Amino acid sequence: MEEAVLEIPQWVGTAATVVEVFGVTVIILGIAWASLNFLLGRVRHLQIAQSYDDFRIKIGKTLLLGLEILVAGDVIRTVFLEPTFENLITLGILVIIRTILSWSLIVEIEERWPWQKRS
Repeated sequence: MEEAVLEIPQWVGTAATVVEVFGVTVIILGIAWASLNFLLGRVRHLQIAQSYDDFRIKIGKTLLLGLEILVAGDVIRTVFLEPTFENLITLGILVIIRTILSWSLIVEIEERWPWQKRS
C-alpha cells in the first residue's frame, strides 16, 4: 500500500512533464506548419498581404493553444506536487502573465477584446 502512495507523486510529475512537452510540441509544429503554408502561398503567388495575415493568425492561434496547454502543465505540477504558498504565488503570476499574453494575441488576431462579441 505504501508503494502505491509513493508512486503517485512520480506519476503526477511525469504527467505534468508530458503535458508541458506536448504544449511545446504544439507550438513548434504549429509554427512550422504556418511557416510552410506561408512559403507555399508565396510560391503560388498569393498576395503578400493575405499570406502575411494568414501567417500571423495561424501563429497566434498556435501560441494561444500552446499557452493553454502549458498553463495546464503548470497547474498539475504546482497543485499536486509542490503546493507551497510560494509556488502557488508563482503559479498565479505565471497564469496572469499568460492570460495577458493570450488577451494581446486575441486582440492582434481578431481585432477585439476577449470579452467582446465577434462581429
